[in-house]
Amino acid sequence: MSDLIRRQPSGITRSGSTLAFQPQLLRELLAFVLDGESYALPLYAIREILKVPPITEVPRAGADVLGIIGVRGRITTVLDMRRLLRVAEAPITKASRVLLADDGVEVLGLLVDQVLQVHRLQDDEIEIASAFAGNVSEHVLGIGRPRASRSVSREGREAVDPNDILILLDPAHLLRRDR
Repeated sequence: MSDLIRRQPSGITRSGSTLAFQPQLLRELLAFVLDGESYALPLYAIREILKVPPITEVPRAGADVLGIIGVRGRITTVLDMRRLLRVAEAPITKASRVLLADDGVEVLGLLVDQVLQVHRLQDDEIEIASAFAGNVSEHVLGIGRPRASRSVSREGREAVDPNDILILLDPAHLLRRDR
């Protein structure tokens, strides 16, 4: 089974302003929660998951910058995903985590409410968003509908539990530092 799964890259890429799939069997995505909604990032972009360490605020930092943390001797900027995605703010809880995300240039921390699991999705479980409502559309690649959350109705139609839909985020746009 492990030879069927490729770890890098996710297979979902942006080509100019359109999205394209690269041939691949499965895409691995780390699912997490923000304000009761499930989001996911490609697993290749996540270096590590941390319990929330003490965060030092930075004066005059951007609105989405929560502060900085020390990770094995390196200073790492922590972004508040709630602020970044314009979701109502909430206090940090025991379930909150910092995802260390690597964009190839630097490592950034992303504060999330809770980490769920890794989903392995096939092409037919991913719907690319050509247009997404709201003011965070540049961060959204599409929607993931894991088969595990699907059921068949009495009429024989496949039904998807709307609570098990993953909003797929684009790490290249999330981690862009020129905001």
